[in-house]
Amino acid sequence: MAEVKICDIESGMRNIEVTGRITKIGERRNVQTKFGPADVVTATLKDETGSIDLSLWRQQIDMVKEGDDVKITNAYSKVFGGKPQLNIGKDGEIINTGKE
Repeated sequence: MAEVKICDIESGMRNIEVTGRITKIGERRNVQTKFGPADVVTATLKDETGSIDLSLWRQQIDMVKEGDDVKITNAYSKVFGGKPQLNIGKDGEIINTGKE
């Protein structure tokens, strides 16, 4: 799929490829999933068109810091808490491209 801008992401999209900057990383929390307990944080991903919540799970959490520029591939979107949220699929990847 071609790269999209954050303003164009709608709930239910799949195979999303997007680049942006991690502007905020929330508190790490432990949740119970169908696969057992897992750590998750909600980060904010921003580009020139807007921002979106990004769920980072398990080892993804330690791959980025606030201020890092990233490219995300094979992500999907859904609505969580009434707002769109980006999730990285099991075949997806978060690539840290550094700081600007």
